[in-house]
Amino acid sequence: MVDGVPGSLVGLRHCWSDVESTVRTPLSPHDLSPPTPSARLRRWAALDTTSGALLLVSAAIAVTWANSPWRESYHRLLEVKFGPASLHLHLSLGEWAADALLAIFFFVVGVELKHEFVAGSLREPRLAGVPIAAAVGGMVTPALFYVIVVAVGDPAALHGWAIPTATDIAFALGVLAIFGRGLPLALRTFLLTLAVVDDLLGITVIATFYTEHIDILALIGAITCVVAFGVLVRLSRRWWIALLPLALVAWALMHASGVHSTVAGVLLGFTVPALAIRGESLPRTTVFDEAIRPYSAALALPLFAFAAAGVTVIGGSGLVQAASIGIVVGLVAGKVAGVLGATWLMTRFTPLRLPDSIGIRDLLPIGMLTGVGFTVALLIAELSFDAEDDPHAAAAKAAILLGSVLSAGLAAALLRWDARLARDDDMNRDGVPDADRDVIGG
Repeated sequence: MVDGVPGSLVGLRHCWSDVESTVRTPLSPHDLSPPTPSARLRRWAALDTTSGALLLVSAAIAVTWANSPWRESYHRLLEVKFGPASLHLHLSLGEWAADALLAIFFFVVGVELKHEFVAGSLREPRLAGVPIAAAVGGMVTPALFYVIVVAVGDPAALHGWAIPTATDIAFALGVLAIFGRGLPLALRTFLLTLAVVDDLLGITVIATFYTEHIDILALIGAITCVVAFGVLVRLSRRWWIALLPLALVAWALMHASGVHSTVAGVLLGFTVPALAIRGESLPRTTVFDEAIRPYSAALALPLFAFAAAGVTVIGGSGLVQAASIGIVVGLVAGKVAGVLGATWLMTRFTPLRLPDSIGIRDLLPIGMLTGVGFTVALLIAELSFDAEDDPHAAAAKAAILLGSVLSAGLAAALLRWDARLARDDDMNRDGVPDADRDVIGG
C-alpha cells in the first residue's frame, strides 16, 4: 500500500498516465525515432514469451514457498486484509488478487474482444466460424469428461464442472512463441481467436453459474457506470480524467452486486471504440491495449498466479480425488478432443475451412495448448470450492497445475514435431494455393 491506497490502484495510476500519453502521441508504423527505455520495457513486458515466463516463474515461486518449511508464512501473507469495510472491500490479499488484478487482465481481454469483433478476425463469419466452433468444442468436451469422472466418484464436486474449460491466453501464446518457430503465423491468430472466444464464454459461465446472490441496485449502478464510461471514452481526451474513477466505481459496484468483479473489466473493455475516430491514426482499442497490456501481463497476471497457485502438496494427502482426476483428464484429453472434433465437424459438413497455411495436423498442438488452463481455471476453482474447509479446493488447484504443465509439455513437443514436417501449397485443403506464408519468428 502507498498512503493507504492498494498497490494495484497505484499501478493503475501509472497505467492511466500511459494511456493518456499514448493518445497524445500515438505510435505510428512509420515512426522511426528510437524508442525510449520505458517504451522498450513496456514492449518487452507485452511480449507473449515474457508474459508466459513471468506466469511460470510466479507460479513456481508460490508452489515452492507453499511447500517449504515456511509455508505458513505464505498463507498468512495472503490472509492479510485491508480496504474499506463499508464498501464491502475489506478483502484479503488473495481476494484483491482475484478480484482487482484479474479485472485489469479482463479489461484487456474486453478491449481485445471488441477489436476482434469489429476490425479483426471475428468480424467475418467465414474466417471466425472454425475457431469459434473449436472454442465451443474445447469447453463442452472437457466439462463432459469432468462430469463423467466426478459423477461416478464424487458427485459433491460436480459444482466444479467449469474448471477444465478455461484456456490461459498468456501462457498458451508464450509456449507457441517459444516452440512454434517456423510454423505459420496464422496459427497464432487461430489460437488467439479461439482463446479470446474461450475467455468470453468463461466470463459468461462465471456470471451465470457462479453468482448466487445479486444486489440489483448495485448491479444497476455498475452498469450505469459502464455506460457512462462508454460515452466518455468516445469523447475528446479532455473528458478522460473521469474514466479511471468511473472504472473503479463500476468495479466496486460490480463486486458489491455479487457478480464477479472481473465481469466489469470485460464490459468496460467492450465500450472502447475499435475504429479510429476524431482524426486519430489508431483505434482506441489499440491505444488502450498497448498502454495497459504490459501492466496486465507483467504485474496483474503474475501476481494473481503467485496468490492462487500456492497449493501445499507436501504429503499428498487428499489430493488424489475424483475432482482432481476429472480436471487433469479434462485439460489434457478433453480440450484437444473438443478442439479437433469441432474443427473436423465444421470442415467436413459445412463450407467453412481453416485459414490459409493451416492443416488439421497443426491443430493437434494447438488443441494441447488450450489445455493450459492456469489463470482462469484457478479463478473458477476458487469460485467453485470457496469454503475454507472444502477438501476439493487444494486438490483442484494441484490438478490445474499438473494438467496445465502436462498440456504445455506435450504441446511444446508436438509444435517442434509439426515444424519439422514438410508443408504443401494447400494445407487447408480449400482447393486454392495458400497465400499467407508468414511464419512465427520469421
